[in-house]
Amino acid sequence: MINFLKDSFDKMTISEDRSEVFNLPNCITLLRLAVIPVLFLLLLSPGRILSMIIAVLFIMASITDLIDGYVARKYNIITTMGKFLDPVADKLIVTTAMIMMIPIGRIPAWIVAVIIMRDVIVDGLRSVASAEGLVIDASRLGKQKTLTQIVAVSALLIHYDTVFGLNAHAVGMVILYLALVFTVWSGAEYFMKFYEKKIKK
Repeated sequence: MINFLKDSFDKMTISEDRSEVFNLPNCITLLRLAVIPVLFLLLLSPGRILSMIIAVLFIMASITDLIDGYVARKYNIITTMGKFLDPVADKLIVTTAMIMMIPIGRIPAWIVAVIIMRDVIVDGLRSVASAEGLVIDASRLGKQKTLTQIVAVSALLIHYDTVFGLNAHAVGMVILYLALVFTVWSGAEYFMKFYEKKIKK
């Protein structure tokens, strides 16, 4: 009887673990991650058509970020795994796209390096803040940083002239420099918030 109860409890635990990982919002996030291997096609120096296909897939993946968040909030399916996967998926897709565009000359390597360094430093600071019981809310600058990065990467992926006669690469570079400003600024803001909360504590 004891063994039966133990086995039943173990099965319930496994079932709960699976439901936390493979719920609808998390599956949408995992589907977003499936776009990452497609980004490696950028190493082939794609022409106009393939560049557009890659850009469309990237944009669709970025839009699913809004969908999984909406579904999670509407149906109250907010899990620890979801809180981990969602921001990681965003950073992996954007960062991978940027790195893949370096060898084909669509994006300066130093800008990608600055963006990655900022994210690594802020993530480290978040860990320190969490360990000390400090909660630092996400700022509007951080959201602007993410949005401008996505728009810039989308334009740089398209690269060629658009149907409106605009040079997508030139537009992407302008927005990328704006994203760089938001990236550094939001990182500095996070440090200031951490410092202020540290003093008050």
